[in-house]
Amino acid sequence: MNTASRLVAASLAPMLAAMVIPGSAFAQADAPSRADRIAPRPAVTVSATAATKVANDRVHAWLRAEADEATAAAAAATVNARMARALSRARGAAAVTTATSGYSTQQIAEKGKPLRWRVTQTLSLESRDFGALTTLVSALQQEDALLLSGMSFSVSGEARQKAEDALTQQAIKAWQARATAAAQGLGYAGWTPGQVTVRTSDSPWPMPQMRGAAFAEAGAPPVNVEAGNTDVSVVVSGEAILDQARPPAR
Repeated sequence: MNTASRLVAASLAPMLAAMVIPGSAFAQADAPSRADRIAPRPAVTVSATAATKVANDRVHAWLRAEADEATAAAAAATVNARMARALSRARGAAAVTTATSGYSTQQIAEKGKPLRWRVTQTLSLESRDFGALTTLVSALQQEDALLLSGMSFSVSGEARQKAEDALTQQAIKAWQARATAAAQGLGYAGWTPGQVTVRTSDSPWPMPQMRGAAFAEAGAPPVNVEAGNTDVSVVVSGEAILDQARPPAR
């Protein structure tokens, strides 16, 4: 660049800066005014719950084959033989689902007694047919020397889903009614839903519970059982975004 060009550029620089800076200042000054015009709409958070009791339609039982012997091998042989007979019997009950679990071996040391070994294996049973399962449990105790650890009852996935679907509709209607009441109480003409969540109660994992000594008595007939109910609930919670305020009363 020659000397004349440099002189021209130097003379134009202040003019260009003057042209750019005011525009930036105007843009900065105008930005807050636009933001001020976009005011957030007020919102209120409400929740509603719908609940019911669902009849338990599944029964669970846990039995164990257990043996104490002088050696671990002898104890294992006894347990394996008992469990093999028990599984053969249980598989004959078409309405009952069978599974084994919890195989353990431990050494038992008691003062004044020789060391011995205890082997235990658990047999889990599940069924919708309460009569079939209780009959099987009695036979496994009387004929195969299994011990009952406990029983429990639960709601099947299908029954829970059906109940939750109906409760969801009830909870949503109750939530809408509360949102309307809140909007009216705060002086607003109406509302629109914002972020809303629907939560269902957790399905409890079946846990063994003792159901009386009748099962353990030799020769005892199948006992009557009371399945009871399980509480199922649905909670709807979220924001109701409030519409324009009511006009003042005259």
